[in-house]
Amino acid sequence: MQHIISLDPRVTREHIPAEFDTLLTPKGELDQLQSYEVFQQGKSGGRYTHVGSVRASTPEIALVFAKEIYGRRGPTFGLWVVQTDNIHPLAPADIDVFETASSADKDYREVVAYARVRDKIETFKKSEQSA
Repeated sequence: MQHIISLDPRVTREHIPAEFDTLLTPKGELDQLQSYEVFQQGKSGGRYTHVGSVRASTPEIALVFAKEIYGRRGPTFGLWVVQTDNIHPLAPADIDVFETASSADKDYREVVAYARVRDKIETFKKSEQSA
């Protein structure tokens, strides 16, 4: 019977057979770790921001891990854990959804438009003072 020969001498010394005689049994559900994304609320009423990820067998355990890992780093008012498989990103082909009409029609959506309003108010105040 052939054995696995590895560059790591510890593996070679184990005389691991190259082929298994028996089928490997799949692990049980709780032995499989799932990936969870962690979102943290830094202040009361604040928004949740992504702070990292944890691996756990259940959402409850993922929440415990998230509390231990991310809840201690600063003020925490809330934590969310979401299974990574449940996050669906927007496809790059659909990114044109965020493109707006011409800036002349909808300049109020841009920050620059509000700077112009301030200039108009300043101009109006000066014209009122000179009148």
